[in-house]
Amino acid sequence: MGFLESTVWKLFNSPPRDAFPPRSPKLLETPLRSSTAKFSLPNGDSSSSSSSSSSSLSSASTFWQSPSPLQRWSPNRYIPSKYRSALSKSQIAVLVCFFLALLVWTLPPPAAWRHQVLHISVPQVATNPYQILRPSSPTVKKHAPDPMRWLENSSNNRHSISSGSRLLGDVYHLGHPSPRPRAALISLVRNSELPGLMQSMRQLEFHWNHKYQYPWVFFNDEPFSEEFRLATQNLTSAKCYYEVVAKEHWSLPDWIDEGRFMNSLEYLGAIGVGKGWMISYRHMCRWNSGFFYKHPRLKEFDWYWRVEPDVHFFCDIDYDVFRFMRDNNMKYGFNMNILDDARSFPSLWSRTRSFINAHPELIHPDADLDWLLDPHNSGDYNNCQFFSNFEIGDLNYFRGEANEKYFDWLDRGGGFFYERFGDAPIHTLSVAMFVPKSEIWFFRDIGYQHDINRHCPPNSAHRCNCEPTSIDENFYKLVPFESPQKKPSDTCIRQFLGGDWTHTKAGWSQEGERAFGGDGYHGYARNGLEAS
Repeated sequence: MGFLESTVWKLFNSPPRDAFPPRSPKLLETPLRSSTAKFSLPNGDSSSSSSSSSSSLSSASTFWQSPSPLQRWSPNRYIPSKYRSALSKSQIAVLVCFFLALLVWTLPPPAAWRHQVLHISVPQVATNPYQILRPSSPTVKKHAPDPMRWLENSSNNRHSISSGSRLLGDVYHLGHPSPRPRAALISLVRNSELPGLMQSMRQLEFHWNHKYQYPWVFFNDEPFSEEFRLATQNLTSAKCYYEVVAKEHWSLPDWIDEGRFMNSLEYLGAIGVGKGWMISYRHMCRWNSGFFYKHPRLKEFDWYWRVEPDVHFFCDIDYDVFRFMRDNNMKYGFNMNILDDARSFPSLWSRTRSFINAHPELIHPDADLDWLLDPHNSGDYNNCQFFSNFEIGDLNYFRGEANEKYFDWLDRGGGFFYERFGDAPIHTLSVAMFVPKSEIWFFRDIGYQHDINRHCPPNSAHRCNCEPTSIDENFYKLVPFESPQKKPSDTCIRQFLGGDWTHTKAGWSQEGERAFGGDGYHGYARNGLEAS
């Protein structure tokens, strides 16, 4: 018999100790009789007084009596009679202890209480509290999900998990019928970038992942050091994986002319293209474009959130972003749409057009490429891109036939090595060709910064620690002043959203603003800071 069973057996089989032992009749009678004498009636009513006294004594004696053994507490009182004979007291005790332990396990631990942040602020009047901005008149199916309604019903950390719910895994969670998404936070990072990654992890864990505990998957072109493993695992209670990139995904393909590649490095470095002289940067762009979703570790996941070292997350996020993406049939999520340096990929659009001509059947019937084409520049690619340093996406989309064929087409052309193709414009063109706009989501509510590019949602002081930025804040920050590329007539995000976001103030003209030294992008009727 184990310690727990023996202890419980002694508890139920030891002689009963009465909390209220019977008292002597003399002790009962004396105070009661003396007290009732004070209120005795005249002699004529002595009989009624005597009967009243006897009744009082009888009730008092009943009150002081010890409860019978049958009235004492027993677990048997809560067990159906047909099971009582089949269960011993030790078995009952074990069951009771099991259910108590399960209850304690399910409750959030005290450590989790410290993560709860109380914000006290004056309520703000806003018709769009979730900062939703969707493209104008996107193609929406008749019974398509409603993201606004989803946010209204599923915010306030409704789907957050405690230590106890991890015990149940993917079992239905506290009345929510849909299982937890198979998702991970992923980061391509080197051992030397540990301090920057720790900063990124601390902020994302504090603002979001401590409540949802999605696993982290770290990738490197060489094994991670023990210092890296210990430091990162110490920052999260979620599981961490440490993976090495396959050698064939981080080396020169056999169809690349090495001499021509070296000349490209020298040329792009000389003209000032960002990181154009770095060999490792070419491998990184290629891996992020078409290999990350093929890694064996990610086969067990359907969704990813890319996290870079040295980035900042400014806002508390009170909903499960992966569940949001899945439940609303989204394929790709971003929070910056900005201009890239066209000198990095001069042949990208011509190769993309040749792909479209070769595989028209792969283009989605509801695809919208118009916002990426500049009608004032012969209909060429306007160099707008979703800033892929922040992206949340569907891994199964990237594994699909259309995206795979597109990446192979570009890869065989050598653009990652003879030029400096980036993963951001490639992901942007891929999503624009193969996904309808209604399945692309602008995470305007998530404050984020990478290097000089910063995004902070308006009307969010109650949950964000950053200064709100206009919708056009980062439009051409990645384009050097010396670059001769022609900028589009509207900013990238406004072209993506369309509708009244491209409307300008009465009497304003782009040429007139530039004549007075402006950049020509300050005449819009809406600046994105209003409480919309």
